[in-house]
Amino acid sequence: MSALKILVIPGSLRTGSHNVRLAAAAACEFAQAGADVTRISLGDFPLPIYDGDLQAKSGVPKNAVNLKRMIGAHHGVLLVTPEYNSSVPPLLKNTIDWITRVQDAHETRGQVFRQRPFAIAAASQGRLGGTRALSALRLILSACHATVIPNQLALSFADQAYDEMDRLRKEADIEAMKALVRQLIELSQKTM
Repeated sequence: MSALKILVIPGSLRTGSHNVRLAAAAACEFAQAGADVTRISLGDFPLPIYDGDLQAKSGVPKNAVNLKRMIGAHHGVLLVTPEYNSSVPPLLKNTIDWITRVQDAHETRGQVFRQRPFAIAAASQGRLGGTRALSALRLILSACHATVIPNQLALSFADQAYDEMDRLRKEADIEAMKALVRQLIELSQKTM
């Protein structure tokens, strides 16, 4: 049997982003659990703001097609999102909007979201740890008919959450990460 493949996507491009750090910590946890992990940056897949007229005129951008196919090559996906004004950042929402428009031969539109489970996580310097963004992201993914695992990770006070080796410090955060990883792996194995 081939190795379980997990894709980790941070929804931030910001230098020193707490969410990029959380995505890196999660990728390490998935690898320790035996998964084959790919962590990407959305900066490597630039996309214009979604516009139906642009799609009608030029088609779906190649980067959206490549991202959709990358998701399709993995058994499970973790999205790690910052919180902007109680919701997800435009970068992540726009990426999802474009990916839903990709339809390869013999597929229905958005099929890539229905064929694998998703996990969600967020990190912020505040007490709520991005929980409002997680609610918004869960709603967006549900509208895409994605299965989003019940466990999620909202990392509070992210500026103080890591040790000098970039590992999570608090036992509660470590346990929440392990629970998320376990649940995504268990559900992803069913899609293999």
